Amino acid sequence: MARPYSSINDDPDYGEEEYDGTSFHQDLNVMGYGDDNVEGGDQAGTWASGSGMPSDTKPRILLMGLRRSGKSSIQKVVFHKMSPNETLLLESTSKIEKNDISNSSFVQFQIWDSPGQIDYFDPAFDSEMIFGGCGALVFVIDAQDDYSEALNKLHMTVTNAHKVNPNIKFEVFIHKVDGLSDDHKIECQRDIQQQAMDELTVSDANVPAIHLSFYLTSIYDHSIFEAFSKVIQKLIPQLPTLENLLDIMISNSRIEKAFLVDVVSKIYVATDSSPVDMQTYELCSDMIDVVIDVSCIYGLKEESSGINAEYGEKEAKKDPNNSPRTN
Repeated sequence: MARPYSSINDDPDYGEEEYDGTSFHQDLNVMGYGDDNVEGGDQAGTWASGSGMPSDTKPRILLMGLRRSGKSSIQKVVFHKMSPNETLLLESTSKIEKNDISNSSFVQFQIWDSPGQIDYFDPAFDSEMIFGGCGALVFVIDAQDDYSEALNKLHMTVTNAHKVNPNIKFEVFIHKVDGLSDDHKIECQRDIQQQAMDELTVSDANVPAIHLSFYLTSIYDHSIFEAFSKVIQKLIPQLPTLENLLDIMISNSRIEKAFLVDVVSKIYVATDSSPVDMQTYELCSDMIDVVIDVSCIYGLKEESSGINAEYGEKEAKKDPNNSPRTN
């Protein structure tokens, strides 16, 4: 039976949990959007430094799609360590919610979770402000629902956003596939991909080719983490160098496969040039959880980074009577 999905709580204070010390949620000024101002902190920084980047220079990822497609659930599971089952309690997003992700030198970007019912190309909105600084646009399609309306909105969004910013990377998450059989997943992806590309070709013959990347995703397995890994990698300018360094390490060792993983989110920011096997990535992710959980059980040093503490809080929420001990 397919698992129900929903979106984020529309309470203005919801989603302000401390994620990395810089997470924030601010109301947007006009009809649900506006300028993003980060209070306090050093605004200097680059991709190669650990001090963080100014918010106005960080790559921006827009999460878009129809209502109830699962956009906010994706964000909560991947970047806020929410259990997939907890997302069933989330309500629909009523306004753009902005989150600043600064886990490491390479994982630094903004995520804008946008309501599905708003037309951002209406003259009342500043499309240049929304899409001008966008690095990637992730459009989420509910694979368990009739996706004809979603494909129409995808086409409108992609064509208009490309006119504003031709450098945007367009990513399509065919979501909630956990309730589908393997054959149905393949058929669904083929159908969505074919319709989306055909519509772009027919209606925009005089427009430069727009590339769409498609991923089958679910918050109930590692597919959503792998898909977001691919999205993040396209925003990292040092990716070729990182891949080359991992290839060198592989060639000079007996390691079969190498991933450079952001421990907090379990997104891999780079891997060597050999093909990625999903089972290998799942094994690496599970091992990260094991190491973190064991370190939470057997003690946390005061000088430890916030990673262990965050995982400790996660475990404490699961079982308040068995919170991590410190020595």
